[in-house]
Amino acid sequence: MTMRRTDLLDLHEADATQVALVGGKGAQLGALSRIDGIRVPDGFCVTTDAFRRVVAGVPSLDDRLDRLSRSGPDDREALRTLSADIRRAIEETAIPGDLAAEITGALARLGEGTAVAVRSSATAEDLPTASFAGQQDTYLNVVGPAEVLRHVSRCWASLFTERAVAYRRRNGIDHRTVEMAVVVQRMVFPAAAGVLFTADPLTGNRRTATVDAGFGLGEALVSGLVNPDVFTVRDGTVVARAIAAKQRAVHALPGGGTREVEVDPQRQGRPALTDAQVLRLVELGRRIEAHFGRPQDIEWCLADDGFRIVQSRPITTVYPIPDAGDQDHHVYVSVGHQQMMTDAMKPLGLSLWQRTAMVPMHEAGGRLFVDVTPRLASPASCAALLEVMGRGDPLVRDALETVLDRGDPVPSLPDTGPGGPPAGGASVPSAEADPAIVPELMERSRASVAALERDLRTRSGPALFDFLLEAFEEHKRVLGDPLSMRAITAGMEATWWLNDKLGEWLGEKNAADTLTLSAPGNITSEMGLDLLDVADVIRPHPEVVAFLKGVEKGVEDEGFLDELAKLPGGTEAREAIDAYLDRYGMRCVGEIDITRPRWRERPTTLVPLILDNVRNFRPGAAARRFEQGRQKARQKEQDVLSRLRALPDGDRRADAAKRKIDQVRAFAGYREYPKYGIVSRSYLCKQALLEEAGRLVQAQVLSEKEDIFYLTFPELHDVVRSHQVDDRLIRQRKEAFRSYETLTPPRVLTSDGEALTGAYRREDVPAGALAGLAVSTGTVEGRARVILDLADADLGAGDILVTRFTDPSWSPLFVGVAGLVTEVGGLMTHGAVIAREYGLPAVVGVEGATRLIQDGQRIRVHGTDGYVELLP
Repeated sequence: MTMRRTDLLDLHEADATQVALVGGKGAQLGALSRIDGIRVPDGFCVTTDAFRRVVAGVPSLDDRLDRLSRSGPDDREALRTLSADIRRAIEETAIPGDLAAEITGALARLGEGTAVAVRSSATAEDLPTASFAGQQDTYLNVVGPAEVLRHVSRCWASLFTERAVAYRRRNGIDHRTVEMAVVVQRMVFPAAAGVLFTADPLTGNRRTATVDAGFGLGEALVSGLVNPDVFTVRDGTVVARAIAAKQRAVHALPGGGTREVEVDPQRQGRPALTDAQVLRLVELGRRIEAHFGRPQDIEWCLADDGFRIVQSRPITTVYPIPDAGDQDHHVYVSVGHQQMMTDAMKPLGLSLWQRTAMVPMHEAGGRLFVDVTPRLASPASCAALLEVMGRGDPLVRDALETVLDRGDPVPSLPDTGPGGPPAGGASVPSAEADPAIVPELMERSRASVAALERDLRTRSGPALFDFLLEAFEEHKRVLGDPLSMRAITAGMEATWWLNDKLGEWLGEKNAADTLTLSAPGNITSEMGLDLLDVADVIRPHPEVVAFLKGVEKGVEDEGFLDELAKLPGGTEAREAIDAYLDRYGMRCVGEIDITRPRWRERPTTLVPLILDNVRNFRPGAAARRFEQGRQKARQKEQDVLSRLRALPDGDRRADAAKRKIDQVRAFAGYREYPKYGIVSRSYLCKQALLEEAGRLVQAQVLSEKEDIFYLTFPELHDVVRSHQVDDRLIRQRKEAFRSYETLTPPRVLTSDGEALTGAYRREDVPAGALAGLAVSTGTVEGRARVILDLADADLGAGDILVTRFTDPSWSPLFVGVAGLVTEVGGLMTHGAVIAREYGLPAVVGVEGATRLIQDGQRIRVHGTDGYVELLP
C-alpha cells in the first residue's frame, strides 16, 4: 500500500500516542482494534496533517478566527454567523488532487462500492479529561469516492459547528489548538445497536453496567427517536430489564444515506437483545474497561456474526475511586466536606496534607478521603462515628446509613470499646477544663511557628527536605496536643449540652448560638473585624479610595501597595494593610491546599472586601459590633438563668447551665486557633519550597516555579537531589487537575465507585423550600448574592451570602452580610462558628444552593429551623 503516511493512516496502526495525528476518536478506535476479542470495523484515518494542508488554503481563515475569538461570550448571533461562515469556506475549499487520490485508493482497498461511515475525530475529543461527545459530525452509509470526499470536507468543517465552538469557549479551549482528523470505516448494517456504560453513569457504581439497545442503527437512540430497551447487569447477572415499545428505527438505504422506518408492530415490544447477548456485550465492555483503566461509554452494533465496537470513550462524570490496594469493600468519607474546601487540590497540596494529617488519607479525583470501614465494623464504634458525623453534617450520616441499611459487605469486628465519642455524647457532661490553658496553648502555637520560621532560614537543597520531614512530625505533635484537643472538646461539648438541655428544659432551639456571640479570643472573627479597622483608616482619603477602585478593576497589579504610598493618606493606608497582612497574610480561600495563592502573595484579593467595608460601614464599626454581641450574649445568659431558676429543681439546673455558659465563653474562641497555627506553619513551608523552586528555575531544571505544585513532596525531593524532572509527568498532572476541577466530590464514596450525597429526611420543611442544617439562629429576608469567588464580592447592606463553602478566609465577608447559606458545612465548621459569633442566621449543607438560588433573588433564611425559602 503506497500512501503518504502523514496524510492517511490505517486504523489498525493508530494508537493512544497519536491523538495529535488521528484525533481522539481515531486513537481510541485504533487502540480498541488491538484488544484481544474486540472487533472494530476496518478503515483508515485522514490525518490532521491533511486537515492542515486543506485549511491553509481557506481564504482569510486567520481573520475569521480572530473575529470569532473577539466576539462576546453572550453574543449568540455573532457566534452563529461567524461559525457558519468558516464552515462554508472550509467545505468550498478543494481537496488537493494527491490527497483525493490517496483517499480514493484507500476506499478501493476496502472493496469497490463498499459503504462507509465518515466520522469526525477532533484532537480534543474522547480524551480522559473531556469527552466532547456529539460536538462534531458523523455521516453514515456514504457510498462512492465523490460522496466520501464531500463528507470528509463536511467533517473538517464540523469543527466549527455552533455547538462545538460554544463548547470550546465554555471550556476555555482556543479554537486554533484543536484540529480535525476524519475516520473512514466500513459500514456495519446492524440488527440492533446501542450504548453500554461499564459503570452506572448516575451513581458511579463500578459493579453495575447498563446496556441501552434498539433495533437498526444507533442513530435512533442518539437522536431520541425511540426509547431504548435498558438492561442492568450486576456481577454477571441481568438484575433488571425495561423493554420499550420501539415503534421506529433507522436503517441504511441501498444507494447511500439512512431513513427512518416503522418497526413491525409484532416486533415493537420484543427485546432488541437476549439476556445472553447482553451478558456477552458486558463481558466485552469489561475487557475494554480493563484495557483503558477506567469506566467506558461504548457504542456497539450487533451484526449477523457478533458485536462490533464503533466507539469507546471514558465516562468523564463518574468519580474516581481511591486505590486501596486490595479487593475488599471500603467506605470513604470526604475530608473536604469536613474542612470546608471541596475544590480539587494540586499534588503537592495533597501530599503535604497527607503527611501532616493525624489519620491515613486516600486521594481520588484531587480530593482526600478517610477510610471509615474499620469504624463501621463494630456496633459501638459505628454508633460513635454516626453520632459525630450527624453532629457535623447530617448528610454524611444519612449517606453512611444508606450504605449500612442495604447490607453492603463491611467486615464484622467484636466491640473493643466505643472508639470515639459516645453515642448521644452531647448530653454527657465533659470534664470541665481550666480556661487558663487557652492563652498557654496560643503562646505555645506562636512559639512553635516562630521556631519553624527561624529554622527554615538556614536550610536549602536536600537539607531543607530532611528538616521538613522533622517539621511535619512537629506539626502533627502540635495538632494532636492532648491539651489542645481538650480545650476544643470542652467548647464543643458545652455547646451541645446547652442546646440539648435548654431545648429540653425551656423549649428553646439552639440557645447556645446567642450565648456564643462575641466570644473572646476567636482569631477568625477578629480577622473580619480587623478589616473593618483597615477600612476606617482608608475611608477619610478619597484619592486612596479611588486608587483602590482602580485596583479592583484590574488597573493595577499585585505591586499596588508600593504605588499606594505616593498618594495623600497612602502611607497610613499601606501601613494598615501591611499590618493586616502581617497577621493574616498566610490565609486564602481553600487554604488547606498549600499551593493556593495567599493574601500576602495576592493582596488584590482583599481590595473588594475593603471597599465594601468603606462603603457599607461607619467608623468604629468593629468595636461597636463586638460590644453589641457581648451585650446580647450577657442578656441571653441572664434571661436563661432566671427562667431556669423558676423551674422545679431550678437552682441546680441554673448552676449547671452557668458552668456550661462559662465554659462556652472560655473555649469557643479557641476552636479557630489550631487552624490558624496550621496555616501559618504551612505558609512558611510553602515560602521555603518556592525559594527552592526558584533555584531550580535558575538552573533550568523547571520552566516555572509553580511547576512544583504538580509534584508530590517525595518527587520534589528527588528533583532537588538529582536536578532532573519529568516534564511529561508535570504536563499530565496539569491535565488531570483540570479534569478534577470539573468533578463534584461526594460526601461518601464506596470502593465500588458509588458516590453518595445523603438526603434530609424531614417533614417540617415547607413545599418548595430548600432543606439544610440549622447552625445559627434567627430569620432574615434579603437579596441573595451567589458568590463563588471571594474576589467577586460586591455586597450591599442586608445581602445574604450564598456560596458553596466557606473557610476562615471568608470571615471578612461575614461582617457585611445579613445571613449565610452554603452547600457544604456542619454545626462546628468554621463558617457556622463565625456565623454564630456575628449573630448571622445561617443554614448550611443546602444541596445545590448556588444552582437553585439565583443571584439577586429574594430569599428568607430560617437559621433556627434549617431551611431557605425562595420568595417571589
